[in-house]
Amino acid sequence: HLWGRPYECDKCQECFSQKKTLLIHQRMHSGRSGRVLWCSYSGKTFSHPSNLIWHQRIHTGERPYQCNECPKRF
Repeated sequence: HLWGRPYECDKCQECFSQKKTLLIHQRMHSGRSGRVLWCSYSGKTFSHPSNLIWHQRIHTGERPYQCNECPKRF
């Protein structure tokens, strides 16, 4: 089942919900990815690695910083 992800990569069988995400993914296989970085969770694209890292924390729940006053993390 594709579960709402009808666009399948013919190289690795990974599936995507949007055709544009598949096309970006396929550039990775061809070696033409350039400066486009993409989130493997959502397919969202970024031009700066730091923006991708911050975005992926939404998916992973990572909170790398802790408040100096209390145990809360952000």
